[in-house]
Amino acid sequence: MKRSLFLKTLFSASAGIGLSKYSSGAELITPGDRIINGNSFSADDNRISFYMNEISEPLKIIQISDTHLFMDDSRGEPFSQFSRRMAKAYNTTKHFRTGEETNPEKAFNEVLELALKKNADLLALTGDIFSFPSERAIEWVIGRLDETGIPYVYTAGNHDWHYEGMEGSSYQLRAKWTGERLKKLYRGNDPMMAVHKVKGINVVTIDNSIYEIIPQQLEFFREQAGNKEPFILMMHIPLYAPGRSLGYGCGHPSWGGKSDKSFELERREKWPMTGHTKVTMDFYEEVFTSADLLGIFAGHVHQQTIDSVNGIPQFCARANAMGAFLEIDFRAMP
Repeated sequence: MKRSLFLKTLFSASAGIGLSKYSSGAELITPGDRIINGNSFSADDNRISFYMNEISEPLKIIQISDTHLFMDDSRGEPFSQFSRRMAKAYNTTKHFRTGEETNPEKAFNEVLELALKKNADLLALTGDIFSFPSERAIEWVIGRLDETGIPYVYTAGNHDWHYEGMEGSSYQLRAKWTGERLKKLYRGNDPMMAVHKVKGINVVTIDNSIYEIIPQQLEFFREQAGNKEPFILMMHIPLYAPGRSLGYGCGHPSWGGKSDKSFELERREKWPMTGHTKVTMDFYEEVFTSADLLGIFAGHVHQQTIDSVNGIPQFCARANAMGAFLEIDFRAMP
């Protein structure tokens, strides 16, 4: 991280499911509100509300992350040596609210039903919807999403395209299984980067599922940030915030081969010993100095947290495998 941005960082905090109201920043603010680029947000439980001076009509987004669907069929048998660990990782889970036994399929269905009841304008799927690129699971998700009739956006997580132990670099495997299995989820958009305008808000998706940013994504982000229009950023892996672990690995100063403790378990290539590329760090710097960025939404860490870097909030969703989701509202300023 550049020293200039580090010195601008005001606050870094986490918030669990049971939080009341949360505000970030160095100054004392009435609980629940934080002025971000002329707007305000508040957080109650798993509901995030943005209040804006210029918005034509209310907007509701339901964010779903880390469902970890493991359903498979005979088409997956040739790949069983690569999927066996993750096929058993989330067979049964405990609901994040009730503690009762549930499972990823049930949890995903319940959130879709809730989205219909609440008349959601958009479903945002922010990665690890699948534990591995199972054809059956991908087809089931597309079918369920189409049944709702709710528009949706999708960006991949590191498990969505990863068959553990399969030969190839992360770049190669992501390209292969994005093209061969996940492609229909993007609905004709570029899997690496896209923008969707919904009721005056630009929803920008960027695939950072390999922890790194490629040059084309950086240029794309610069275009979106230069539009002078309000936007939110959806990714799978959260950006580094001071005090956070390597789970917040995109832009983390310690990310790299020396700190990679999971490559053997996940049977993948080790992170590069040189750490992040300059492109990734430039992206990190420009995200947290964007004048019109309302917030960042990610998953990956399986916990609901809130951080603020340079006054820009980042929200991580708890894992949908346990029934969780984020409900994100955009409203006119009271």
